Amino acid sequence: MEVDVLRPQFVPADMLAKWRELQGLVRAWDSPFLSPCWPRAVERAQDGVDRGLRVLVLHEKGRPQGFMAVRAGPYTAMPAGAPMSDYEGLVVDPSLEVDPEKLLRALGVQRLDFSHMLASQAAFAPHAKGKLVSWVVDVAKGYGPYAAQLREAGGTALKDLDKKRRKLVRELGEVRFTARSAEKADLERLIELKREQYRATGQTDIFAAGWPLRLVRNLMGVNEPGFSGALFTLHVGDELAAVQFHLMGERTVHPWIVAHTPAFDRYSPGLLLFQDILRWMDKTPYDRLDFGYGDYRFKRELSNYQEPLIHGFIGRPSTATFVRQAAYGVRAAAEALPLGRVSDLPGKAMRRLDLIRGLR
Repeated sequence: MEVDVLRPQFVPADMLAKWRELQGLVRAWDSPFLSPCWPRAVERAQDGVDRGLRVLVLHEKGRPQGFMAVRAGPYTAMPAGAPMSDYEGLVVDPSLEVDPEKLLRALGVQRLDFSHMLASQAAFAPHAKGKLVSWVVDVAKGYGPYAAQLREAGGTALKDLDKKRRKLVRELGEVRFTARSAEKADLERLIELKREQYRATGQTDIFAAGWPLRLVRNLMGVNEPGFSGALFTLHVGDELAAVQFHLMGERTVHPWIVAHTPAFDRYSPGLLLFQDILRWMDKTPYDRLDFGYGDYRFKRELSNYQEPLIHGFIGRPSTATFVRQAAYGVRAAAEALPLGRVSDLPGKAMRRLDLIRGLR
């Protein structure tokens, strides 16, 4: 196996076509974040500034057989587009045996971190430090059979949403669902709502870094093979109740940035919008809605499939590797203790530091 390293904008057309072809080999690879369009979009949003975005091209006998997008610094590498990316991984011919250390040497780094890697990635699984899941709604048979499946399993989430929808209509009037909205004003309102949420909860405002804001705006209405950006809205009369911007693969809808107007809280408008999107998918090629990681009640209640993920790192003997190993050691020790929320603090600190690294 040989490895070339290219900037996303310099990956030639034949390699982009091969990348898309390989994505079709594994259902879970149909993610917009694993598409060749993702690192190119991120690089475009960074206004040509070289922030270390690179594409690893894995060759066997002179033929490209695998691809992975990363962001490489002087000592460490991380997922391309982090923290805006919800998946990372190799898109590679299954017959190719991957040597992770060759990836490090090609990038010239001591360590490569991963946070939402597909657990099925054989090259990275031995280096996992923890597990998590992505919550998925599979509607390959249609919304009706999916709803029946949840009912048979004892779930009441969709029934409760139907009640809230009737209550909303009765008290405030008809609701209007719009798929693939072209209203840029609604996208701006989504960004405004998210920034208000960040301020209210004390979270880092990712849009303040500049390039994430440009990335979202650039992807509005983009429609390329296996990669598109789409805005979905729910109005009550003329008022915007909920708005969501999703990235789409060939058949996968991936919720990305979601928000709702607080005045409509009691009706759960964001969940009503998800329900409308699942129904809309019946009329489209899309048959999988991937909520991503995060242990939220609505994800547990609406999903009918879990995609296993892992987090961890690969590293060569070095200071950068030692520091990460030590951090994971502290994290593991804390999480093993019955300290309630205190046990989660080291993990939260690591994730926050990684977020700051990604935004720079």
